[in-house]
Amino acid sequence: MSDPESLILSSDPNHPANLICSLCRNFYTLGWVTGTGGGISIRSRTDDHDHIFIAPSGVQKERLEPSNMFVFDYPSQTYLRRPLDLKPSACTPLFMAAFTKRGAGACIHTHSQAAVLCTLLTKRRTWSIANIEQIKAIPKPSTGGYMGYFDTLTIPIIENTAHEEDLRDSLEKAMEEFPDTCAVLVRRHGVYVWGDTVWKAKTQAESLDYLFELAVKMVQLGLDPAGPIAAVED
Repeated sequence: MSDPESLILSSDPNHPANLICSLCRNFYTLGWVTGTGGGISIRSRTDDHDHIFIAPSGVQKERLEPSNMFVFDYPSQTYLRRPLDLKPSACTPLFMAAFTKRGAGACIHTHSQAAVLCTLLTKRRTWSIANIEQIKAIPKPSTGGYMGYFDTLTIPIIENTAHEEDLRDSLEKAMEEFPDTCAVLVRRHGVYVWGDTVWKAKTQAESLDYLFELAVKMVQLGLDPAGPIAAVED
């Protein structure tokens, strides 16, 4: 690459280097990426290239700039652009798992409090919710469509590790065991969500966070998020 800077310079707000910055500012306002935690990676595929844009580690997400971005060439598995004073996100191996195992167009990692609470409300290896309208926003690859209102949405939970990159093996195992899932919860940590495109990933992350928050409130009221629909009384 003769001019690596050209990879991140664009006036197009939907260019991955610009979009990562704007989305992270949005996620910051939602409380998903506080204290430099969390993030997003976007894959840009055309006939001419297959690049992955990765935010740096240790930079406050609401202050990201395009110049902070790393650009990874997927076919050659090498970096085309590396800011000299920064390191790639610690989430990078997990993002790569989503691109490799699922062919994702984007992967989002949040430290949402609602997601963390859902992992603490169960000792099981999965979290579930059923009979809620927002479930219909979650894809169901085995059918080529989406979850239905009467379906039970189940998200696998993996155990946290001292270092983020050490989560990759358990994340990939969860992907294999739950081929329909578009997300994996990490106990006491957060959630990884991926989608075919950045906009699908965003929609799914927002919908899941709505469901996580709703489930926490349901439990507080003594309701089972995955329970049956109660009969209507006359």
